[in-house]
Amino acid sequence: MKKNIIVIGSGFGGLATASRLLSRGYNVTIFEKRDKPGGRAYVYNINGFTFDGGPTVITAPFMFDEIFEAAGKKREDYITFVPCHPFYRIFDHNKKSFDYNDDHDFTLNEIKKWNSNDAEGYEKFLGTTKAIFDKGFVELADKPFLKFSDMLRVAPDLIKLQSYKTVYKYVAQYIEDEFLRRCFSFHPLLVGGNPFDTTSIYAMIHYLEREWGVHYAMGGTGSLVNALVKLIKEQGGKVHLDAEIDEILVEKGRATGIRLNNGDILKADAVVSNADVAFTYKNLINPKHRKKYTDRKIERTKYSMSLFVIYFGTKKRYLDSGLAHHNIILGERYKGLLSDIFHKKKLSEDFSLYLHMPTITDPSLAPEGHEAFYVLSPVPHLDSGTDWNEMGPKYKDVILNFLEENYLPGLKENLVAEHFIDPLHFQDTLNSYKGSAFSVEPILTQSAWFRPHNLSEDVGNLYFVGAGTHPGAGLPGVLSSAKIAENLIEESL
Repeated sequence: MKKNIIVIGSGFGGLATASRLLSRGYNVTIFEKRDKPGGRAYVYNINGFTFDGGPTVITAPFMFDEIFEAAGKKREDYITFVPCHPFYRIFDHNKKSFDYNDDHDFTLNEIKKWNSNDAEGYEKFLGTTKAIFDKGFVELADKPFLKFSDMLRVAPDLIKLQSYKTVYKYVAQYIEDEFLRRCFSFHPLLVGGNPFDTTSIYAMIHYLEREWGVHYAMGGTGSLVNALVKLIKEQGGKVHLDAEIDEILVEKGRATGIRLNNGDILKADAVVSNADVAFTYKNLINPKHRKKYTDRKIERTKYSMSLFVIYFGTKKRYLDSGLAHHNIILGERYKGLLSDIFHKKKLSEDFSLYLHMPTITDPSLAPEGHEAFYVLSPVPHLDSGTDWNEMGPKYKDVILNFLEENYLPGLKENLVAEHFIDPLHFQDTLNSYKGSAFSVEPILTQSAWFRPHNLSEDVGNLYFVGAGTHPGAGLPGVLSSAKIAENLIEESL
């Protein structure tokens, strides 16, 4: 008899786990509370525009290839990946820009435009991040940390790799120029971390990008979600939309199924939660089954920042604007702004932005002659006490005005589509605790064994995938968690 697995949530972690388990011969059913799959990668269709709700940067594309290969298929037959050049265009507060990609000489020349001394420092930095990458990603990212001894085993290597330093401090050892330090240390923000707090293990993201490139899925990230859903259905998996879970059923300390909010009960041999870990424990599991993940423990955990994202389309193209596909606009304050967001939980008047302009690569996301964008501003999670119902429209106008004055002339008069999401969306729609955008913050004391485990410590046969569990947020991390869950289920069932 085939074993039955229920997957809660259809983000990339849930979809990857479902396909991997189907390839192993399990029966798999996914339950998604929204009207479309994708989780944070939800798609908004507004006035002929297609806006990707969430992740736009695809690194380590081979991790998607593996999922299709396990099912006996080719990823290229379902979705096309194209490389982005440059990977990012990063602007300082004076609109001077720095590009980088996987062409070593090109990147060195870009560095020399800022500080000729830093070209040599960058080479040293790159050399050291290879060792971090080999240990942190190649060796450990898809291995579970279920016992403290797992942590002790790797501790000497982590100390040798200076994991006790922050990403910013690690970069600053090699790079003199303050702006370049920011360019090579911003990566933790992509996974919900503060470069001044996050362990230097995350410096490997830069190496990971250099190793396999930064890619874009033609049709948008949503088309990648659709490709995985198509694969899952071809494999015999089922996907239920508009199906919200009320409770994970536990008998004799083990997960035995779920109850939907319409009262239906469905039994399973194992349950995989791709929902937010804190939400899963707090809202889906009866407190009597939670010895370790009590409400108090959940409240004392540190959570990542939230995001304010505006999706907007214009009836004018901006191909001569000097913008690239992926743009990062750094404000004059860097450490102070991040301290406001992560430590003081205060919404600042200034901001740094990520501006996504996918139609530069893929005009199909907008009507002909139109441009699609999304702009993202990191903001504190809901502990800030900000009234987003009041502040949201004001904050949106401030950011759009800034873009019009500095990067997109005539923006307001050319706007033909707009939508925004704020921390309330992350809390109320995505069920993310405190409206955090990336779940548990990736600091050293919340990494590996210290992070919520992939196998629940309170409930047997309950597995976690996604941003809040090991190894963490970002597509490579989330896909690694799916690999871990697959192996753990295979071992135990």
